[in-house]
Amino acid sequence: MSKLEDREVFEIYAVKYAHNANRTRNGNMLYMDEHDVPMPLDYFVWVIKNDMRTYVVDTGFGAVASKKRATPLLRTPAEGLALMDVDAAKVDNVIISHMHYDHAGGISDFPNAKFILQDTEMSYATGRCMCFPAVQRPFEVDDVCEMVRKIYGNQVHFVDGDEELVPGLSVHKIGGHSAGLMCVRVWTQRGWVVVASDCAHFYENIRDRNPFVIVYNLGDMMNGYTTMEMLADSPDHIIPGHDPLVMEYYPAASKELEGIVARLDLAPKEI
Repeated sequence: MSKLEDREVFEIYAVKYAHNANRTRNGNMLYMDEHDVPMPLDYFVWVIKNDMRTYVVDTGFGAVASKKRATPLLRTPAEGLALMDVDAAKVDNVIISHMHYDHAGGISDFPNAKFILQDTEMSYATGRCMCFPAVQRPFEVDDVCEMVRKIYGNQVHFVDGDEELVPGLSVHKIGGHSAGLMCVRVWTQRGWVVVASDCAHFYENIRDRNPFVIVYNLGDMMNGYTTMEMLADSPDHIIPGHDPLVMEYYPAASKELEGIVARLDLAPKEI
């Protein structure tokens, strides 16, 4: 781990690009006492940046997946990034938390990026588990094939477990929801913040230890909640991957971006 004086300080932004208002608790939570209660999902990509460098976390999905999966796009992830003056075509570093369709569906919008990905995730997405349609369901074969092309184009940096990318920014393998799922730990003006992506879809997953319904390894998922609590400075330093409350808790990046981009390196309004 880097020394305090060596750490770079980053800003973090959640960019909302889609919303599914039709999800209910039985479609989200493994354990529930209510079934048809509405529980919408927001879809985000994240920007981690300072004056020296910019990282994008995940690439979202596009029009084809939106139609196929009946999840309306509010804007493409690239369009959302452009609202922050981040040109996807010029981004150098993209962290892919895992290869599910809503996190790895916009790879082609980042032609010049180096993609940071867990060994285990690529092995999972191309291995024997994909012989089962039920396991395939969160993936899109075109996204996986596009990542294979990036590998052959020398545009993938593989990680085996945990790795510090630069002082103040590291990735940590969690697993659970997908075999090689990882979170991102970021040093900010308010301390260590963890961008959970799908290591926790909702605040409730962590708070109540109630896991999301799509599970590869339940033990890894549950232990991952504890790991993220250890990595973050407090529970309100963990940012779940799909919870609409993120947009309520955190201030907008600007007045014009209210409801579109939330700034996560500032303290939340209330948790």
